[in-house]
Amino acid sequence: MAPRSKQTPAPTAVPHVRVAVIGSGFGGLGAGVRLRRAGITDFVVLERADAVGGTWRDNSYPGCACDVPSHLYSFSFAPNPQWPRSFSGQPDIRAYLERVADTFGLRPHLRFGAEVLEARWEEDATRWRLTTKAGEWTADAVVSAAGPLADPQIPDIPGLADFPGRVFHSSRWDHDYDLAGKRVAVVGTGASAAQIIPAIQPKVGRLTVFQRTPAWVLPRRDREISGLEKWLHGALPPTGALRRGTLFALRELQVDAFVRRPGLLRLVQQIAERHIARGVADPALRARLTPDYRIGCKRILLSNTYYPALAAANTDVVPAGLREVRGSTVVGADGSEHEVDAIVFGTGFHVTDMPIAQRVHGVGGRSLAEEWKGGMEALRGSTVRGFPNLFFVIGPNTGLGNSSMILMIESQLNYLVDALTSMASVGATAMQPTARAQRHWNLELQQRMSRTVWTTGGCSSWYLDDQGRNTVLWPGSTTSFRRATRRVDLAEYELIKRTAPVAAEVAA
Repeated sequence: MAPRSKQTPAPTAVPHVRVAVIGSGFGGLGAGVRLRRAGITDFVVLERADAVGGTWRDNSYPGCACDVPSHLYSFSFAPNPQWPRSFSGQPDIRAYLERVADTFGLRPHLRFGAEVLEARWEEDATRWRLTTKAGEWTADAVVSAAGPLADPQIPDIPGLADFPGRVFHSSRWDHDYDLAGKRVAVVGTGASAAQIIPAIQPKVGRLTVFQRTPAWVLPRRDREISGLEKWLHGALPPTGALRRGTLFALRELQVDAFVRRPGLLRLVQQIAERHIARGVADPALRARLTPDYRIGCKRILLSNTYYPALAAANTDVVPAGLREVRGSTVVGADGSEHEVDAIVFGTGFHVTDMPIAQRVHGVGGRSLAEEWKGGMEALRGSTVRGFPNLFFVIGPNTGLGNSSMILMIESQLNYLVDALTSMASVGATAMQPTARAQRHWNLELQQRMSRTVWTTGGCSSWYLDDQGRNTVLWPGSTTSFRRATRRVDLAEYELIKRTAPVAAEVAA
């Protein structure tokens, strides 16, 4: 008898969706809500972690809170009358995002543990193929909502690998490690460090802070929201809208000083100088903590406890970066040596070199990282030539220095939905910006950037890329960005129509 031939198992069909969203922070969840409201329900939200929340899930360090007022740091379509404080903490913001996922029916669309390893544009099929740790999907369009504050950046410090104590980044806090009585080094004095330092200083034995460049710090006008206010905003929603509108208007009035007339910030800088004087009695330490650049050039921090923590008896401020590690000894760039048990890096994220760019491949297989080798740029912060049907939420030059990023996110979501519906109305399968439109947008943007405080203020910040260009912030008001992204101008785009038949697709 002839041997029975082995049957080859039938290949598993790859699920297909109209839209694949990467990330489930504010941008990803907002995209899900707007897609559903536009009648687009054939989508998935691919999340690498096991819960929603994005940066507000990852950053759980002591003292973590938002520096934008709570009633402005929420979706316009999902007001929260129950914010506990005027500047709410990380647990409350994360809980808010969980409620958004539940309230707007996003759970069935979420795929956890689905880190995107590769997204590749298939030209013949005019669609994206996404390879994730949870399997493959194909999609007509991809929304990258991974965000710029997603992947921690730890500097390459000689000897760090041999440090015998604990080492972790602020966004990957080790909650199992008790800092009480320990000798702790905090590297960096940015927004995260300014919250961590006051939170841990009272409990650690010794705190050593490595400061390359001091930050300007303003008082934090934080308070508990009263029960009456919560009741009023819940019972009479227009009162909450009025509060949000007032907060919005106040921040819009500040824009001109940042983007056109930095000299107007002198008064604000005087407030910051008085804040240092009140918090730090030692003139030598005060001098070390006083920046030599104009306020606003780097991110302005808000804290009432930062300066007292730095002036505490158990705190040493090293006015230099961390140069090397020798065993349990950390050595500053000024040559000072300090014995420590733990090192906490508050050194920010890969913002101008986002790792997701290495995983996205567009027309001809070219990666987004290659496309952005000379610096990130997109049309209206949302689309990039050579990457059809790829839409960004918090894309290049959409960051803010003084207001709520949720305002920018909602503007980009309007643009996304209008792009998808416009394509459908004209019978196109995909779209990509013309080279002329993308170039014109960015040349004009960089010209406006040249007179901002971020360019003229005399500092070097994480807003700038390796070429010294600011590819992170928006040089205008949130209102002007909303106008720029209200509608898609099809004249700025090349429309692509599918010409070849596509293999059978399975709905996800």
